[in-house]
Amino acid sequence: MRILLSNDDGIHAAGLEAMYRELKKLGKVWVVAPLEERSTTGHSLTIHKPLRMIDFGDRHYGVSGSPADCVYLGIREVIGAMPDLVVSGINRGGNLGQDVFYSGTVSAAREACILGIPAMAVSLAVDFSKDLPESRRNYATAAKIAVRAIRTLKKSPLPLHTLLNLNVPDSPLSKVKGIRLARQGFRHYSGTILKRKDHRGRDYFWVGGQYLGFKKEQGTDVSAIDAGYAALTPLKLDTTNNAHLAALTAIWREK
Repeated sequence: MRILLSNDDGIHAAGLEAMYRELKKLGKVWVVAPLEERSTTGHSLTIHKPLRMIDFGDRHYGVSGSPADCVYLGIREVIGAMPDLVVSGINRGGNLGQDVFYSGTVSAAREACILGIPAMAVSLAVDFSKDLPESRRNYATAAKIAVRAIRTLKKSPLPLHTLLNLNVPDSPLSKVKGIRLARQGFRHYSGTILKRKDHRGRDYFWVGGQYLGFKKEQGTDVSAIDAGYAALTPLKLDTTNNAHLAALTAIWREK
């Protein structure tokens, strides 16, 4: 199996290395990841400036662009062929609910999905209120559960233009209750903006508010994580609200 591995936390991230160690058990792995952290960059390709790529050896490459750039270059320039699987992660922090639209981790997997390649985004649902060193985060847990999910693809291949989004509790493997198949939930954020002034008296802003919890619904990814399970959610490229489309169609027919 030929596997392309990327992320949004950067080429030197602990989660990337943990995922690489497990994926090597499945086949030949190429790592193409951003040179710097690119968290919450969403799905973007760099077209207004050139990209640089550094070969770190052992099929590890760093790119001066976005996670989607890394997948784009990894397939076309590094491997030179379509891989059998693209994995993105392990992200430092969960990508749950509507976070998938901001996430560089999910966007890397989505870029592969656009090309018709089976893809999975993997995230560790870190509790950032606990200030722990990276060495004490349970990336190995997420990597092992990700491999379990990948092995199921042989029995149930992904439909075209569908990717898997896996979120795993930051716990030892023995304490994760299992994997729950879940739909996308909804998270709440404060939306706070910090306004400050630089040394010349000009305003500048920090955006990104505080996490305030999630919408309490059964069967969602956020509920699964809260209950101590890993959450596995299939996401598709087509985000059309078909029920409302049908309602609008009826209205337009009346007109």
